[in-house]
Amino acid sequence: MEQNTAKPPPPRVAVVLFLLKDESVLLGRRRSSVGDSKFALPGGHLEFGESFEECAARELKEETGLEINKTELLTVTNNVFLEEPKPCHYVTVFLRANLANPEQVPQNLEPEKCYGWDWYAWDNLPNPLFLPLEKMVKSGFNPFPDH
Repeated sequence: MEQNTAKPPPPRVAVVLFLLKDESVLLGRRRSSVGDSKFALPGGHLEFGESFEECAARELKEETGLEINKTELLTVTNNVFLEEPKPCHYVTVFLRANLANPEQVPQNLEPEKCYGWDWYAWDNLPNPLFLPLEKMVKSGFNPFPDH
């Protein structure tokens, strides 16, 4: 009997951003092999030598065209995706920021990765949520500083 000796892929680091505007947060609907059609925060893979803040700003700009100011580290979660077509493991770093200019409007600059971006009230989030965000919501976390 032959055993599957394929080594699982190493964990990767993802940086995601709670971008806040009034009482809403920016979410996009994923087009991906992991979490397809689920609503997620903007973000992506940490690149070599990059700070978490640099990664968040870069990913947001690449995905939406938006610019931010003053990012704040919130928390880190450990996410193992066993149910996906390609099981994977991510350490997810969560940051919070505000728009550099509140009049900016998100654009969908990577339509092959996202169906589109919109603002959602924190107390009325869409479903289904991508696993890292879903875990944060179920834990009772609130990204708004005064809550």
